[in-house]
Amino acid sequence: MNELSLIPAQRHILLLSALRTEGPLSIRVLAERLGVSHMTVRRDVAELAEAGEVTQIRGGVRLTEGPGSAVPLDLTGRLDLERPRKERIAEVAAERVEDGMCVFLDAGTTMQTLAPLLAGRRDLTVVTTDLAVASALLSADGITSVLAGGTIDPTVRATEGHIAATVAGMHNYDCAFLSSPGWSLSRGLTSPTEGKRELKRAVMQVATRSVLLSDSSKYGNLSALTVCPLEKLDEIICDDGLRTEVRERIRETAVELVVTSTKA
Repeated sequence: MNELSLIPAQRHILLLSALRTEGPLSIRVLAERLGVSHMTVRRDVAELAEAGEVTQIRGGVRLTEGPGSAVPLDLTGRLDLERPRKERIAEVAAERVEDGMCVFLDAGTTMQTLAPLLAGRRDLTVVTTDLAVASALLSADGITSVLAGGTIDPTVRATEGHIAATVAGMHNYDCAFLSSPGWSLSRGLTSPTEGKRELKRAVMQVATRSVLLSDSSKYGNLSALTVCPLEKLDEIICDDGLRTEVRERIRETAVELVVTSTKA
């Protein structure tokens, strides 16, 4: 594979994947793996280091320690992991929801934590792709819940794809709460499948505000597809595990960043 066959975004994903799998690597090895020059690798590493995703070390590069390591894929495990952080993020998100609104809740454990906090709202419409969220809101007085049907992903128990995107895209949202298995300054909001990317993009097109809810463990993880640059979001609600340098870089953009305090 020659240097012209990969765009920077693709090289960044492959580079991070190699570091995640094999640990620290030299510039020479990375250049061989990517089929590019040492200068190109050094430029890619510099961009990723500036975004806080890698750290340059003597003789090579490694993933930055801290948030961004892989999280469990099991649904129950993900809900138990960092539960206090997810709860605080959900509490802050709930403060944005007022009577009479139409909101979108994406799939994921943070959204499942948020759903019960909406009880007591009046004339609220909640559209979701998450089966657990829809179930939690079934008997809630004053809330109309809409499940955007489509192909079900059993690993997250949620719908995705063209049908889900079409149904979700029919509503005008006062606020869309989005999730992502991975995001970063350099690659933006990412998605593992085209079906999930299509859904998120459809929702963002009809939302007055798009808000990412994410615990800090997701920062630096990259899925195969980019949904949008971070600048397309209106707000990010994350916990205080997010590194200081990353917070500063985000706040240099037009995105509002809210960092929650972790419960004891």
